[in-house]
Amino acid sequence: MIIPAIDLIEGKVVRLYQGDYAQTTEYKLDPIDVVKDYAAQGASILHIVDLTGAKDPSKRQIPLIKAMAATGLMMFQSGGGVRTKQDVQDLLDAGVQRVVIGSLAVSEQETVAQWFTEFGAEHIVLALDVNIDENGNKFVATHGWQKDSGVSIDALIAHYAKVGLKHVLCTDISRDGTLSGANNNLYKELVAQYPNIQWQASGGIGSLNDIDALKPTQVQGVILGRALLEGKFTLAEAISCWQDA
Repeated sequence: MIIPAIDLIEGKVVRLYQGDYAQTTEYKLDPIDVVKDYAAQGASILHIVDLTGAKDPSKRQIPLIKAMAATGLMMFQSGGGVRTKQDVQDLLDAGVQRVVIGSLAVSEQETVAQWFTEFGAEHIVLALDVNIDENGNKFVATHGWQKDSGVSIDALIAHYAKVGLKHVLCTDISRDGTLSGANNNLYKELVAQYPNIQWQASGGIGSLNDIDALKPTQVQGVILGRALLEGKFTLAEAISCWQDA
């Protein structure tokens, strides 16, 4: 499944380069119009990142996210600085089907595991951003990629498997925003190792060839952000490419 992504700062559509707020590109687009456009091109789910909420939870863009979900045109998954049970509840109440949890899944593992039990594993996506060292070890970064947690992706999956982990969005940090292609070997390895998880690949996809190259990995989802906003290809073309066996 092709999953277009939209990053929001104070109601504006933006993209960050490798998670750096100092390297922000703003696109002159209305978020509701983006939802309608992507739905018309065949999207069945949209990935929303609330970058304002990630920086300051008191300024979460819940009204905007609610308005986007209220279009009823597709499913939505959303995250960005989710820190409390109330944050999860607020997003679900806004009409989001899945809440994306990043740093907290590493730093507060027992708390997040409890949310799986309370809200249901189908409503939670773990966003695991990884740095891969020279020995191939995959360590999860936190706090907008500013900190290396020292926790391996394997350790986290083992922990959350106990509460029914279903969805993981995995980003190779070194590829994000580069349009240089995804880390296909990473996803092939993860899918083979954990076949019961619905994997979403994110980072680096800049061409239809990059999408085609991901097919053998058997990931269930492909996140597309910058490439769509910069017109490298259309969403309809991406969906057609992915569905073309």
